[in-house]
Amino acid sequence: MTVAKRRVWWGDYRTTEYASIDPEMTIAVLPVAAIEQHGPHLPVSTDTSIMNGMLDTVIARLPEDLDIRILPVQAVGKSNEHLHAPGTLTLPATTLIEAWTELGLSIARAGVRKLIVVNSHGGNEEIMGIVTRELRVREKMLAVKTSWQRFGRPAGMYTELEDRHGIHGGDVETSLMLHFRPDLVDMGKADSFVSNVADAEKEFALLRQTGTHAFAWIASDLNANGVVGDASIATAEKGRLTAEYQADGFINLVRDVRKAKLAEWLR
Repeated sequence: MTVAKRRVWWGDYRTTEYASIDPEMTIAVLPVAAIEQHGPHLPVSTDTSIMNGMLDTVIARLPEDLDIRILPVQAVGKSNEHLHAPGTLTLPATTLIEAWTELGLSIARAGVRKLIVVNSHGGNEEIMGIVTRELRVREKMLAVKTSWQRFGRPAGMYTELEDRHGIHGGDVETSLMLHFRPDLVDMGKADSFVSNVADAEKEFALLRQTGTHAFAWIASDLNANGVVGDASIATAEKGRLTAEYQADGFINLVRDVRKAKLAEWLR
């Protein structure tokens, strides 16, 4: 006997099934990612591959009582900070704001009032903030924005320097890719890509390439290779443990969003 697969994808449901949505219990998930350079050792699909892997990890660990509907991964985001490198795909911020807002409006028309936008690329952060606010104002949706890395990492797994500076193509992302898609990783070209932020910390009181008082940087401002962090020490085991840790954090967020009463949170 064939065991039916659990339905978690938006498109798995028939249109008639959306008529009986419970807006307090059903949560839409909009995954946003990127196709952009990740240095000499990782593919341009890295952020999208990580997104797909993280969603698979969440689905495998998702408790039966949680009802999520995952929309198709938005694989092209705002990546103009990586345009110096061939293979990068990007869309204008205005295009993404319009497209992702329209998706949110379609979600609302289906009767779903709770949405989590989950991200695997830092360049999408500002877009997510604008879109979720628009959906709150226009459709009174409980629209939450988050990123996988906001759920943290297992204690002591990565160096303090990596936690501070390894934001793109370093130990964390390379470890995740070694877990999810080892066939796409060239560890022979992985290196310790030192961030220029370290020099700024020594010379300037507040000004940084990233952080609280950051200027608008492009990837080559951080390192000539367009990546930062020590990719040379990445392992698939670190990637697996990080993925499971972050997936559990996301599931806890889903449970919080389900628990939040629309009438109490949106006034």
